[in-house]
Amino acid sequence: MGLLRIMMPPKLQLLAVVAFAVAMLFLENQIQKLEESLSKLERAIARHEVREIEQRHTMDGPRQDAALEEEEDMVIIYNRVPKTASTSFTNIAYDLCAKNRYHVLHINTTKNNPVMSLQDQVRFVKNITSWKEMKPGFYHGHVSYLDFAKFGVKKKPIYINVIRDPIERLVSYYYFLRFGDDYRPGLRRRKQGDKKTFDECVAEGGSDCAPEKLWLQIPFFCGHSSECWNVGSRWAMDQAKYNLVNEYFLVGVTEELEDFIMLLEAALPRFFRGATELYRTGKKSHLRKTTEKKLPTKQTIAKLQQSDIWKMENEFYEFALEQFQFIRAHAVREKDGDLYILAQNFFYEKIYPKSN
Repeated sequence: MGLLRIMMPPKLQLLAVVAFAVAMLFLENQIQKLEESLSKLERAIARHEVREIEQRHTMDGPRQDAALEEEEDMVIIYNRVPKTASTSFTNIAYDLCAKNRYHVLHINTTKNNPVMSLQDQVRFVKNITSWKEMKPGFYHGHVSYLDFAKFGVKKKPIYINVIRDPIERLVSYYYFLRFGDDYRPGLRRRKQGDKKTFDECVAEGGSDCAPEKLWLQIPFFCGHSSECWNVGSRWAMDQAKYNLVNEYFLVGVTEELEDFIMLLEAALPRFFRGATELYRTGKKSHLRKTTEKKLPTKQTIAKLQQSDIWKMENEFYEFALEQFQFIRAHAVREKDGDLYILAQNFFYEKIYPKSN
């Protein structure tokens, strides 16, 4: 006998294929919904287990809320590098301190010397760690990084900072010394009366625009070791990179200051709640602008870029920029041209032992 074949009309075959495809899509959709429901259920169970454990610990005996106590004991140090938009950022901290209930203190060193004496280092560390009346506290000043661990401190402060393209920072500082800014326009500056442009200074080989003046951001991050202030030291740059990654909570760049503020608000709301909106809408967002500043020519920039000191400072700046952009890429998403902070992306489950 030949094989019995059941033939279907083409239209019925097409309908059967379409019906099968629709059924598969429906099943896939239902499976996806079930998986989403299961995920929500797992999260709900996990949250319930966490609450049960927290309640059980509360019932075991009276104790202070450790998380709250930790927040109230928090200290932030912003060892600001000159001419990196530090005043603009610091004013946000001043504007928020009353509302967010923390103290802001300016570290005013004699002649803005960024290196403290050994005895002042001890005093400073003792003040920061034991001055309970000033906690939570936000300290800012032109002081190079200080390693609190060297002084036997159990809890170190949180370091943050902002850095800037090294040539742009030097140009801004050059004109600031001559013409001041719109923050305190009546204040007489050290080089007031000198009308020489930055281009003319570089062309004549002047000391105020020499490549050695670029050496500032590296020693600020390197710290209080003598080698940090040895201009052109490879060891100092390596130490500055190490500190940036391991000792600083977050380091932003002047060119992307708003994103830096947004990340701080998301990560440290105890201090920076409301900072992003204040920066975007407040009158003090760009409070301090150097006056009479003229952009350098390409020839001037090219001459400075021939220096090994510029190459090292620029390498450090690019390193900091890469770190900041890496952190930002894992913390925010862009939608319709705006950045928004990602919600919490982890939860706890499989918590044992189970409560009775």
